[in-house]
Amino acid sequence: MKAISTYFMASVLGLALLGASSCKKALEETPYSFYSPENSYKNQNDARAAINGVYNELYSWELYLQPFWNMTVLDDDHVAGADWYLGTTGAGNPQAYWGVDGPWVGCYAMIARANTVLENVPNITDIDPDIKKRILGEAYFLRGWAYFQLVQLYGGVPLKLKASDPETNTPRATVKETYEVAIADFKEAEANLLPAGHPKAGEAGRVTQGVAKAFLAKTYLTMASGASTGNVTVRGGTDNGYYTYTKDVVKGLEGLDAKAYYTLARDKANEIVNASNNPYALTPNWKDLWSIAGRNNKEHMWQLQSLAGSAFMNNLGVYFSARSTFGVGAVWTTNNHYNDYDVQDERVLDGITHNYQTLQGVYIFYPSWQASKYQNVGGVTYNNSGSATAERAYTIKYSGVADPTVANSDAFYPLLRYSEVYLMIAEAENEINGANSVAYDALNTVRLRSFPTYIPAPPPASQTPVPVPEAYAPANMTPEQFRSYVLAERAREFNLEGIRRFDLMRWGVYLQVMNKIGTGQNNISKVRQQKNLLLPIPLNEINSNKAIKGNNFGW
Repeated sequence: MKAISTYFMASVLGLALLGASSCKKALEETPYSFYSPENSYKNQNDARAAINGVYNELYSWELYLQPFWNMTVLDDDHVAGADWYLGTTGAGNPQAYWGVDGPWVGCYAMIARANTVLENVPNITDIDPDIKKRILGEAYFLRGWAYFQLVQLYGGVPLKLKASDPETNTPRATVKETYEVAIADFKEAEANLLPAGHPKAGEAGRVTQGVAKAFLAKTYLTMASGASTGNVTVRGGTDNGYYTYTKDVVKGLEGLDAKAYYTLARDKANEIVNASNNPYALTPNWKDLWSIAGRNNKEHMWQLQSLAGSAFMNNLGVYFSARSTFGVGAVWTTNNHYNDYDVQDERVLDGITHNYQTLQGVYIFYPSWQASKYQNVGGVTYNNSGSATAERAYTIKYSGVADPTVANSDAFYPLLRYSEVYLMIAEAENEINGANSVAYDALNTVRLRSFPTYIPAPPPASQTPVPVPEAYAPANMTPEQFRSYVLAERAREFNLEGIRRFDLMRWGVYLQVMNKIGTGQNNISKVRQQKNLLLPIPLNEINSNKAIKGNNFGW
């Protein structure tokens, strides 16, 4: 693992402790009550401390300590879990969850802090010019990232682009206008940030130029798929069958030239892959991605850092891992999704915990229908009650922590992986030119990494290992089939990483897919209404911002 800068973590820790008790109206926040422009922003250390304050919001109880991933990871067709935990956001009832206002409040806190950096750092003269540009690039990126999340979760939102703007009654922009702000900020970030590996690019956990490029591509891709028409086939329902849905155009993106935006997405993603000094690469062994040694490697383009023994911890491990302070974890992937992987796919062979011991000492194996593989391992007999609720496919992604016996641990959270860049190219190329060799190559690059190889038997003799045939995506797919396959591949690659819900939303099939399930595994309701397409705007915001005339539909 790359070293995490003591300066970076200590600075953000100090800001986190000072801001830990914040309870605010997001658009009215006074940025840096603990770091005011009047007496700061004099030198490079001030600028670095200020940008750390923007990153700090990622570590808050408004965002990634729980609310953000709770409200996105738990709300899709492939997640199951304990009713006591998934009974709110996981069952389409986010208003019953204590952190329901978190994404709105947290994103606007980031925006307010980024605005302060953008207005004050340009005036600093006692600073390395490269570091100055990088810090401004980070501020632009983090503000753009916040608006990108807000528009997906809430639709068009109020735009606050100046810290010095005293107006609190700001009307909602349109969906397109909000995306345009995110795009403009990502472009500014791309122009100012340094590439990964540059000696002045900053510590692990900071965004770099490649991350800005990737999020710019992702924004274009999100808009393009939202505006597209046609059909999408999704595996699911109660029988795990294949169902074809006519996609809905995402509200606010009507009339957008989908092919033009797909072209922008593909070209920007290709800039990353085809760069002569490309610092990114897929991790050869998929399982290594989730080890402590695999943190911040070349595939993890941007990871939320954690540090055992500090305030930079979260409870991802306790909720998602098989062994938990609860006895066992509260979140797992569904049996249906487990069965969507090929039996040789390492993302299910290694990515699901097949044998585990609960905190109480009980030995459990999964799944019961593969008892011959997992019931007796290493001289230990594992048990399974045979009940439907006992089938729990726990991911390994958040179990690689320093101490799995504590509630808050140092699990890292993947905010962007290089494999997504390839899958963006595959999706975009197919929508532009059909399922050609370029689209297939990008798709199979991701698939081949997760499958075994073998040496073909003679004749003719060959000592060069080749991927097993199952590693390759089915040949000769139509554009519609390829589109659906990429959507499914993204689900397999990014299971429980907070991407699936956004994918169903941007493709306009979220309601159809969820309601086809009805009551899901472990009796978790997957029934969704029109109102579930957007989250409710916090009531504090509506009451304080008179320009917002009402809440999102149904709330």
